[in-house]
Amino acid sequence: MIVRTALAAFALAALPSAAWAQATAIPASQAPAAAPTPAADAGGLTGSVSDENAWDDIGIAIPAFPTNVSVPTAADGGNTEALGRNLAQVVYNDLKNNGLFKPVGPDRLPAISFATVTFPQFDGWRGRGADMLVQGFVKGGANGSLTVGCYLYDVQLGKELAREGYVVAPADWRRAAHKCADMVYSRLTGESPFFDSRIAYIAETGPKGHRRKQLAVMDSDGANHRFITNGQAIALTPRYSPDYKSIMYLSYLAGSPSIYVYDIGTGHQRLLFRTKNETIAPRWSPDGKTVLFSMSTGGNTNIYKMPAAGGSPVQLTDTPGINVGGSFSPDGSKIVFESDRSGAQQCYVMNADGSNQHRISFFGGRCATPEWSPRGDLIAFTHIGGDFRIGVMTPGGGDMRLLTDSWQDEAPTWSPNGRIIQFFRTAKGSGQASIWQVDLTGRNLRRLPTPVDASDPAWGPVLP
Repeated sequence: MIVRTALAAFALAALPSAAWAQATAIPASQAPAAAPTPAADAGGLTGSVSDENAWDDIGIAIPAFPTNVSVPTAADGGNTEALGRNLAQVVYNDLKNNGLFKPVGPDRLPAISFATVTFPQFDGWRGRGADMLVQGFVKGGANGSLTVGCYLYDVQLGKELAREGYVVAPADWRRAAHKCADMVYSRLTGESPFFDSRIAYIAETGPKGHRRKQLAVMDSDGANHRFITNGQAIALTPRYSPDYKSIMYLSYLAGSPSIYVYDIGTGHQRLLFRTKNETIAPRWSPDGKTVLFSMSTGGNTNIYKMPAAGGSPVQLTDTPGINVGGSFSPDGSKIVFESDRSGAQQCYVMNADGSNQHRISFFGGRCATPEWSPRGDLIAFTHIGGDFRIGVMTPGGGDMRLLTDSWQDEAPTWSPNGRIIQFFRTAKGSGQASIWQVDLTGRNLRRLPTPVDASDPAWGPVLP
C-alpha cells in the first residue's frame, strides 16, 4: 500500500518488509523547495542530448533524478548522484519494455537541477517535443535510508498529473523505481500496475539428461535473482500465494512427490502433501484457502483439491486418461484444466466443486497448460500444432489467437494486471530454456535475463 498526499509532502510506502519504512508523511522539507517557475536561464535543463533524433515521437522524457547533495550510499552507484541516474534508467526500462510508450531515458537527455524537479521548464521540454515528463529526486537520510520522489507532468498542458514518494533502505532502491513506473503507467493507461512485482521460476543447470532444478525468484524486470532451494531435490511449478506471503512448489525429495509451501518472510517451509503417486502442478485458489493439484492413481490422472492449511484431498475429476492442471477463475467459481478424455489434449472448464465439466477448445491442434487471466476475460494456454506456441482465448473458447511463433513456447503465466504473459522457451537442439514475455498484441516480445537456464515462470501479485 502506498499512502499519497495532494500537498508538497510525500508519503511513505507502508510495507511489511523491514526494508521499507513505516508509513508516515515525509516533511515538505524533504522535497525541493517551493519557488516560482525559474526562467530559462535559471539552471533547469543543462547539458545536451547526444542524438537529437531521439526526440522524434518521444512520448515520455525521463531525465536522471538529481540529488540536493551527493552523499555516499550502500545502494548501486555508490552515491546519491549516481543512484539518481540508475533510478531513472529503471523507470525508463520499465516503461519502454511494456511496449505502450516511447520513452527517452537519462542517457539521451540533458540533466535537470534539483530545484526544478517540482517546477519543470515546460517551454524547454515543449521545444524538444516531449509530451509527458517524469522527474524525480533522491536524497540520503541520516540513518542510511533513501528518500525518492517521483512526479509525472503533462508537458503540453504545463500541469502535474501525479506524484508519489518513498523512503527505502538502500537495498530496495529498485522498488522505488518500479513504484514510480507503476504510478506513471497507471495514470496514463488507467490500468492496474504491475512493475513492482516478482517472478518465481525454476533455475536449471547441468547436462540435458541430468538437470539440476532449483526454485528461484527475481524482480519483474529480471533483476535481483535469488535461489530458494539448494538443488538437492528437483523443484517444479512454483506459484505465489495471492497475499504474496508464500510460494508453493512441487519437490521430489527422496523420490516422493511433495508439495511444499515456502514462507517468504521467515524462509521456513512446510510440507503440505506427500504421496508415492505421481503428482503435478499445485495451484492456489484466489482466496489462498484451497490448493489444486493432479495425482495419478490406478493408471489415470485426476484433479484434486485440498485446504491450503492441510487436510484430505477431494477428487474433482474422474475420467480415464489424464486430467492435469487447474487454474481458478478470478472469482474462484470455475476451474480451467486440460484433459485427453476426447483422445487428445484439450482445455476444459468446470465449476469449482467439479460439476459441469465441458470442453472449450475446438480449434485445430491441442490445448495445454491453461491459465486464467486475473482480469477474467481471457485464458492463456499452450497451443500444440507441430510447434508449441502461446495462445489466448475467451473463457468460452472463442476468439483464439496465437501470440508467439517459435519451436517450443509453453506454460504461460499472467502479469498481475492481465496485460502481459510470461512463458518459457526451449531452444531447438540445445534444449536450453529461457523466460520470455509477450503482450496481448503479440508484437512486444522480449527475453528476461537470468543467470542460468530458466523455466516454469510464475508471476506473483503486485508487492504490498
